[in-house]
Amino acid sequence: MRTSDISRVTAETDIRLSLDLDGSGTSEIDTGVGFLDHMLTLFARHARFDLYVKAKGDVYVDDHHTVEDVGIVLGQAFAEAVGDKKGIVRFGDCILPMDEALILCAVDISGRDCLGYALDIPTEKVGTFDTELTEEFWLSFARNARVTLHLRKLAGSNSHHIIEGAFKAAARALRQAVSIDSAYADEVPSTKGLL
Repeated sequence: MRTSDISRVTAETDIRLSLDLDGSGTSEIDTGVGFLDHMLTLFARHARFDLYVKAKGDVYVDDHHTVEDVGIVLGQAFAEAVGDKKGIVRFGDCILPMDEALILCAVDISGRDCLGYALDIPTEKVGTFDTELTEEFWLSFARNARVTLHLRKLAGSNSHHIIEGAFKAAARALRQAVSIDSAYADEVPSTKGLL
């Protein structure tokens, strides 16, 4: 079973997260940040990961710590759930249209953390959500999942569509990358023999 259950408590956040990479896309998300809840719900659905997140954070300050720390814990859970990486496809990509927005995502479950981020988001807020936190979330995820992740806006003018497109594209690319290639089920997809 490619699953993980992680709790993380700091002076700023208290997070419990469960992840199943071989799920059906069900989710139960409550972070205290409505827009993040929406993004994680659609992320789980499009990745077909089962995802449970319960977070309490210092949102009376702002949403930064909660968004960053949820990214950290999701990344940690992903790394744990993917395990030794035997049999995985390893690479995934998606070019996803979201109305006028067109988002590219490419991922390598490489064991090396890198974020290539080129989402030019035209507004500072979507509702009450600070759009700069989108990069913070994906940076935290990539570092802790130890994946190479590229997100690039090819077109788009609506901030909500751009961010939503990024979460959906990442979900689809990660779903592809963690899928099992039955021809190589007992092999790590690297000439090094280790990822």
